[in-house]
Amino acid sequence: MTTAVIVDALRTPSGRGKPGGRLAHWHPVDLLAHTLSELVARTGIDPGAVDDVIAGCLSQIGTQSVNVARNAVLAAGFPESVPATTVDRQCGSSQQAAAFAAQGVIAGAYDVVIACGVELMSSHPIGAATLGADPYGPRVADRYPQGLVGQGVSAELIAAKWALSREQLDAYAARSHRLASSADFTDEVIAVDGRTDDETLRPGTTTESLAALKPAFEDAATARRFPEIDWRITAGNSSPLTDGASAVLIMSEQRAEQLGLRARARFHSFAVTGSDPIEMLMGVVPATRKVLDRAGLTIDDIDTFEVNEAFASVPLAWQAEVGADPERVNPRGGAIALGHALGSSGTRLLTTMLGTLEQTGGRLGLQVMCEGGGMANATLIERL
Repeated sequence: MTTAVIVDALRTPSGRGKPGGRLAHWHPVDLLAHTLSELVARTGIDPGAVDDVIAGCLSQIGTQSVNVARNAVLAAGFPESVPATTVDRQCGSSQQAAAFAAQGVIAGAYDVVIACGVELMSSHPIGAATLGADPYGPRVADRYPQGLVGQGVSAELIAAKWALSREQLDAYAARSHRLASSADFTDEVIAVDGRTDDETLRPGTTTESLAALKPAFEDAATARRFPEIDWRITAGNSSPLTDGASAVLIMSEQRAEQLGLRARARFHSFAVTGSDPIEMLMGVVPATRKVLDRAGLTIDDIDTFEVNEAFASVPLAWQAEVGADPERVNPRGGAIALGHALGSSGTRLLTTMLGTLEQTGGRLGLQVMCEGGGMANATLIERL
C-alpha cells in the first residue's frame, strides 16, 4: 500500500480575531496564499507538481466564500492547472482536509497534495454565516424539539457532567499559556508582517487572574432548561477568537524520495465519528477509541496528544475518559493560548504535533478535534 508522508508543515502566528487584531487587515485569500507560498519556498517543490489543494474553512461567506482554497492558489501564483477545494467539518475542517489529502495519496489518486486552512474571525465572527437564517430546517427541529445549543453551553454541560470545578478549568487554562510561553515554535511559524509571535498568548496568566472573569455563556432560559449547569466557562478557560492560516505538504513516500525530500512523518490511521449534537464536543472520546482500535494500539502507546482546547472542559473530560497521561497532552500549550482560527486549527494542531515529536524524539502522535454539530476527527501519525 502507498504510504502518505508529511514533508513539511507550517503556520502563521495567531492574531486576535477582533477588529484591530494583528492579522485583521489581511484578506483571508492573501493570508492563505502567503502560507502556501512559504510552504513551496521552504521545500523547493514546483507548485505545478501539486495535484490538489484542500483547505478547511468554516465561515464560507464574504471574503472567505467562492472557494477560498482556489482563490488562494491563484493568489499564490501557482499554475492555473493546480485545482483546489474547500471543505467544512466545522472546527475540524483542515484536519479533515489533511485526512482527505493523505487518503487520496494512499488510494493512488494523488502524488502530491497540500492540506491547509484559514479563518479570519476578526471579519467572520462565530454565527456570521447563519445571521438571520435557519441552518437546520424543520426536520432537524422535529428530531430535537428541545432545541440545539451553542458550543459554550455544550462546554458547560461537559463541565457539569464530569464534575470539573472552576478552579480545575482555570488551572488548565493557565497551564496552556505557561507551556506555550516556554515552547520553541521556531520551525513551524512563518513570519507575517515581520512577526512570528502569537498575539493570543498571555504569558502572565495565572489561575488567580482567571478567577476574576465572569462566565461567558450564562443565560436565564438556558439555566431553566439545564439546571445542572452552574456556569464555569469563561473567556479565560475558552479558546480566543483568532485569525490564522496553516498548511501541510503531503505526498507519497516514493515521490518524496524521487524529489529528494525528507519525509518527516507518515500517516498511520484515521477516524471520524458523529456524536450527540447537544453534548457535541465529546465526540473526541469515541474518535480516539476508534482510531486506536484501527491502529491496534493502546492509549499508553502514544507519545504525544494534541486535543483541541476549544474549552478547557474538553481535554479534561477526554483525559478522564480515555486515561491519557496528562503530561503528554498538549505539552506545548493548546488553543487556549495559541488560538483557534477555526478552519486553520486542524492543520495547525498537526503542525505543532509534528514539531513536538521531533523535539522530544517521540514516535507516535494522536490528534483529535471536537466539532460543531457533534462530530470529531482523529489522526494518528508516526515520526520518521
